[in-house]
Amino acid sequence: MAIQGQEVSKPFYNPILPGFHPDPSCIFVREHNETFYCASSSFNVFPGIPIHASQDLTTWRLVGNVLNRPGQLPDLAISNGSTSGIWAPALRQHNGTFYLVTTLVHDKRAPEDPSRWDNIIFETNDIWNNDAWSDAVHFNFTGYDTSPFWDDEGNSYIVGSHAYRVQPGIHLNKVDLKTGKYDGEWTNIWNGTGGLAPEGPHIYKKDGYYYLMIAEGGTGLGHMETIARSKNLYGPYDPNPANPILTNANTTNYFQTVGHADIFQDHRGQWWAVALATRSGPDYVTYPMGRETVLTNVTWENGSWPLVNQVRGPMRGWQLPRIIQNLAGNGPYVNEGDDNLQFAPGSKMPPHFIHWRPPVGDSYAISPEGHPNTLRLKPSKLNLTALDGNAGGPGGQTFIGRRQVDTLFTYTVRLDYMPKMVEEEAGVTVFLTQNHHARFGMTLLSSTNSSTPIPHFRFHAISYIPVPDSFTTPVPSNWVGQPLTLEIKTVNTTHYSFSAGPANNSTLLQRFAYVPGSILSWGFTGTLVGVYATSNGGNGTAEAYVSNWNYLGWGQVRDNWDGPLKQGLEQGEIN
Repeated sequence: MAIQGQEVSKPFYNPILPGFHPDPSCIFVREHNETFYCASSSFNVFPGIPIHASQDLTTWRLVGNVLNRPGQLPDLAISNGSTSGIWAPALRQHNGTFYLVTTLVHDKRAPEDPSRWDNIIFETNDIWNNDAWSDAVHFNFTGYDTSPFWDDEGNSYIVGSHAYRVQPGIHLNKVDLKTGKYDGEWTNIWNGTGGLAPEGPHIYKKDGYYYLMIAEGGTGLGHMETIARSKNLYGPYDPNPANPILTNANTTNYFQTVGHADIFQDHRGQWWAVALATRSGPDYVTYPMGRETVLTNVTWENGSWPLVNQVRGPMRGWQLPRIIQNLAGNGPYVNEGDDNLQFAPGSKMPPHFIHWRPPVGDSYAISPEGHPNTLRLKPSKLNLTALDGNAGGPGGQTFIGRRQVDTLFTYTVRLDYMPKMVEEEAGVTVFLTQNHHARFGMTLLSSTNSSTPIPHFRFHAISYIPVPDSFTTPVPSNWVGQPLTLEIKTVNTTHYSFSAGPANNSTLLQRFAYVPGSILSWGFTGTLVGVYATSNGGNGTAEAYVSNWNYLGWGQVRDNWDGPLKQGLEQGEIN
């Protein structure tokens, strides 16, 4: 798309929120020192619904998480299914209050079952204060991807995607955002252009028109954004003859599955769009970071339809706001996401650390008595796969991790652990979901060469596609009884490696397993790296102590490209 009539920026680069940050919804708040805020989906992870802030659209700091207390939404603890949990938050501000409207989805229940869709509203007057977010206010809508809108008189509405497979479409109703009460029946206002799964609706009013923008085509390679408009809020809505207004379908672009967009303005009145995308290329095989947030510019002249620039890695759009890289706050910058953590006494859990469903009891502790500068893990009976690869269970799963936000990275931890009972296990993992992950750790197993169980390394992977064979191997005898360094590393753009060695000599790290990123390329989420502890169904209680937590990103791939570096990466020659 040609950029007309405005100053063009220097290049910026997608994704702006790398890693597991799908379904973005963004706003601009002039009164907050001209700050942009973006929310994204979190599915089963906790804390959930991360909010990021920026004043330049390129550097984004984690503000906090809307869903930060288990009591705000207790049913997240019983979500069943890898694609369950928090779907598609919509962030808006009205009269000084921030509203976050979203859906807790129990994806294993039938689409026509109203209990599958728990639509909820959170609000706060202080978006920088986690504790200020309200408990969930529930409202009845058989559907998902709900988004708020206010008319010129200040009446509040919610638009959402109706869930019945036999009657897909976008529905609207007047809803009191304080109570969740609504008037009468929901009204079908548009069914899209005929693409699969009309969803992700947002309403904007401009130049006397109500614009209704939605996603269609499913969230895979056919994903696209379409738009319609009407002089009346309840329609009828006339589709844009140039639909879709945004898609990378049927292209060779490295960024694919582009859709589920939101539009907002900056301080100059320039329009921008955010959307989700995967860095997969059209082959759509390896994209372990899942659905990420991308940015592009929009031309929206008075009375016209919005024209959205195609999403690529390197971008040129409108002149960016001033570069501000010291935005106040305690959270990390997502695009400068390295960790070097020691878990000092008195410190808190890092704000970007997450669990799979809310943590249970005292499973985690920083610098417990006798173990300063460590993160203690108490084992869960359930391992990372749990009962069936979908559901949780009693006691939860002891796992804590962070998002992978770099194509190429190295992640290491020091593990001080001595299992006492057979099948006790602790280690590191690349984790997408319960049924898509690989893990490598130390466990206690019986051995034909010993009368007593001895420590072994165990590797296990699970996915819907073929995975490397599981194996166990005895821990070298001169490593037993001392802390170990465990490492996960991207050896190239398509594979991870798992390594281990004595913690006092990093040069002795030995590689034990390789894992293709394709086994983590599925569904709605993105890969996490972290640590776990489990008794694998037994009664073991041996605690694991983690220290020297380091995540170092050392490369991003943002486009289709060739050359010696990429060839070396693909052949595993660059380490």
